[in-house]
Amino acid sequence: MSEVDVMNAPESSAWGDTAGGEKLLRVENLSVDFPTDDGVVHAVRDVSFTLGPGEVLGVVGESGSGKSVSSMAVMGLLPKTAKIGGSIKFKDRELVGLSYKQMQPVRGNGVAMIFQDPMTSMNPVYTVGWQLAEAHLAHHDVSKKAAWAKAVEALELVGIPQPDRRASQYPHEFSGGMRQRAMIAMAIINDPDVIIADEPTTALDVTVQAQILDTLLRIRDETSAGIVVITHDLGVVAGMVDRVQVMYGGTVVEQGTVDEVFEAQRMPYTVGLLGSIPNPNLLGKRLTPIKGAPPSLMNLPQGCSFSPRCPLAIDECRETEPQLLETDRSGHFARCHRSAHLATLENPQRLFAHDEIGVVENPASLTTANPGMPIAEDVDVVEARLHEGENPTS
Repeated sequence: MSEVDVMNAPESSAWGDTAGGEKLLRVENLSVDFPTDDGVVHAVRDVSFTLGPGEVLGVVGESGSGKSVSSMAVMGLLPKTAKIGGSIKFKDRELVGLSYKQMQPVRGNGVAMIFQDPMTSMNPVYTVGWQLAEAHLAHHDVSKKAAWAKAVEALELVGIPQPDRRASQYPHEFSGGMRQRAMIAMAIINDPDVIIADEPTTALDVTVQAQILDTLLRIRDETSAGIVVITHDLGVVAGMVDRVQVMYGGTVVEQGTVDEVFEAQRMPYTVGLLGSIPNPNLLGKRLTPIKGAPPSLMNLPQGCSFSPRCPLAIDECRETEPQLLETDRSGHFARCHRSAHLATLENPQRLFAHDEIGVVENPASLTTANPGMPIAEDVDVVEARLHEGENPTS
């Protein structure tokens, strides 16, 4: 299928759309450039996706891949120096090019965002309830008493105990998980159609993470809001999203349903990303990283941006950047010249396997038996010494 065919494809396949139905958000060929003294930073390149009511889209990738910048472009929160290309439509209304004043009715009311750090996103000198009430008053002509009641209701909706008392407290009096819930309450207080959650579970313990995600899904079920979840945590993606979008080098490199992308990757970067997840069945073995570093968005390599780190790269990959095309699976897209070859591999994870991976099944037992053992030393070297009867600390 050619690039033209993809762009003209029906909604059942283009950019992973589900068949038919209204689209709350439609992003087409989005690009964001930041001019600097050293050159132009191509932060986002040719990104397209859609979001329907009640749908959850996961956006994953390494730091610097363009995840947050693309969401800030949707919200209209990028600095004036940013050059935005392409199209962002919310309910068929074009957002690119709107002034700050024109975006005000959309931001917070139609499209809301949950930011990464609630402590820096909330004003420390005002109570949480006051800030929530102000967010409601900005979009509704109601009394302050009614706005305060709405703030308490929003806190109760996200599961904060004693919301009437907590509304009178300041952000520093909330725990990390409660501050994150307050940010969710801020996002939903105006009943938006689209919620963008940028790393909503960062720096939270596993139990609180699960509670935050459950809160988001419950809100989705109650309001039919579409949700975009930007995260590094692939476990979050596996547990709550419908479709997943993998970004690398400022662009989308793979896109499809969460089951398709997790079970049948068609882009080597996605294979490496999933392979780097700690596996409890491989205790004692090192993690399997993707060697190298992400590309500079100011000086992108010729051809595929992942080719310098890709174990399948050939000359074509280094010379021509691939298009985002449908793979052998319907509705599954990949930006890769080698996607067809990747589909033939029985165990793609071995592409990133390294010979130096340790083989100790229970490394803790080594240090228990030998308290003086230097834990910084490679476990495979230490194990070899033990088998030979040497003192590993010598």
